[in-house]
Amino acid sequence: MLDCFKAYPVKRKKGTHGAWTAFETVFTQWRGGVRYPETMSNRPTPSSFYAARLTRPGAVLAPMAGYSDAPMRQLASEHGALWTVSEMISARGLVMGGDTERLNLGRPYPGEAGRVVQLFGAEPEVLAEAVGRAEAWFAPAALDLNMGCPVPKVRGKGGACLLQTPEVAFTLIRAMRSATSLDVSAKIRLGWDSDRSVEVAQGLAAAGAALITVHGRTSRQRYTGEADWDAIARVAASVDVPVVGSGDILSADHARVRQRSGVAAVMIGRGAVGNPWIFRALSTGDDTAPDLDTRAHTALRHAELQTRFYNDDSGRLTLRPLRKVLPRYLPDRPELHADLVQVVDLDDVRRALAPVLGGLPGAANATWAPGAAPGEYAGNHS
Repeated sequence: MLDCFKAYPVKRKKGTHGAWTAFETVFTQWRGGVRYPETMSNRPTPSSFYAARLTRPGAVLAPMAGYSDAPMRQLASEHGALWTVSEMISARGLVMGGDTERLNLGRPYPGEAGRVVQLFGAEPEVLAEAVGRAEAWFAPAALDLNMGCPVPKVRGKGGACLLQTPEVAFTLIRAMRSATSLDVSAKIRLGWDSDRSVEVAQGLAAAGAALITVHGRTSRQRYTGEADWDAIARVAASVDVPVVGSGDILSADHARVRQRSGVAAVMIGRGAVGNPWIFRALSTGDDTAPDLDTRAHTALRHAELQTRFYNDDSGRLTLRPLRKVLPRYLPDRPELHADLVQVVDLDDVRRALAPVLGGLPGAANATWAPGAAPGEYAGNHS
């Protein structure tokens, strides 16, 4: 099949951070009805952050709205995550809204490293300028384009909608690349309502994505059914950039099985909530399960990190967002859950955890296996 090429000028508006040049000639290559943009301009050399991190064993913390904030990312990093990804941030909010460097979604925990900032949007010029602001304000290690969020409020503004018009996504990646020397990646689903993941991934790679993360469901599926890891494996085999697989990884053993599908690494979301030790297991091979005392103290540390990060001396600090997280550290102690889901401040957390913070007789031997139902125990982390 012959490849056809078409050249057209794309006007680039110079933003406040000098993200755009005046004009750039973009070449569009047609393959199977999907446009693969090529550029003749000089692009910044990527930072190779992903390539360097992927020389190590381990897994990646997924972006999760309402979960993967700075305190959770910090815990994941401390336990050996290859890198972490922020909750998604609106490009338009950074450029046209009232967002500043104090935006909690973007700002790092003090000393936080290995953090990727994820943006969503659908306008090249806005995304390019947002990249400049995100880099200046939040000092990320790399930047990621959200192409997987299926929630209705994002429709028409980016997210999984880009899977319906992948040529737009290719232009967005190119725009982001033009604005930074950092690695730019994309996180996709298999497609909008059918599997187009190979052609989309190939277009993203051609546009300059340094890495592609694939969640093994379509947007229409949202979080129902099972992730299709055979489809993820086909993507990994079809592109010459690293592919990270995502979907339904709830234990270190699950992760190891999925890594055999040909992906460069796996990304873990729900399986890491209340379980940062999954990153330790995958980075070191140490599958020793945390005992009750360790889990209780880590839950308290999560609350302490939350307090330090969000306390602005306004008196409005609340730990309510942790109410859905803290019980996950102690699924085998349901009698504590009623108090944990009512916490407001750090003293509430200490009181709720008081029965187990000092450890219990035999706690080191009665350990919990991730993925086990409340009341189920296992002798190791597998």
